[in-house]
Amino acid sequence: MAVEIEMRARFDKETHDRLMDLLRQDGEDLGDDAKHIYFYVLPEQLLKVTDNTAAGTAKITFKGSKIGQGAAFSETEFAIAREDVPAAVKVFNALGFESAMHEAFNVRHNFRYQDVEIALKWSEAWGYHAEFEVLLDDGASDAARDEACAQIIDVAAALGVTLMSEQELADFTAAFEAAKQESKAREAQAAPIR
Repeated sequence: MAVEIEMRARFDKETHDRLMDLLRQDGEDLGDDAKHIYFYVLPEQLLKVTDNTAAGTAKITFKGSKIGQGAAFSETEFAIAREDVPAAVKVFNALGFESAMHEAFNVRHNFRYQDVEIALKWSEAWGYHAEFEVLLDDGASDAARDEACAQIIDVAAALGVTLMSEQELADFTAAFEAAKQESKAREAQAAPIR
């Protein structure tokens, strides 16, 4: 299992476009990475089924914590066939996770800049945003984790981007989850009784 050090930033389209131009010029362009994702937001974890439409691949990912609970995520993932994405979603829903599921399409372009992977993204829930990531081995020391956090903070500052605090991330995701649950409840009430 790897450890992902991940931080996020939200911004407007102008900032997104500026970063896209700058990273195309000064970074390593890793390409388009658009994805259709089924998120299962669990109390202390995150489970995802991802159909990577840009790459023609799919995977299941388990993160040992969720956004807003620190920058370090233990992560296990494995590839599945794209045609198995609906079956994986069906299995997780049948296991009782359906009420925790959120579905999203992410427009995404990946770069590497000063040894930090940066995904410039747009989604309906998040708007324009970026994910800054350094991947470490599972046994990475606290010092290595702290160094990776500092590296991400330095890169974001060099790019003129303000990273979200853990509290901002927790507040944003809690508001998103509450709105989704409210929407699901309204849909259930509006559904005809059979």
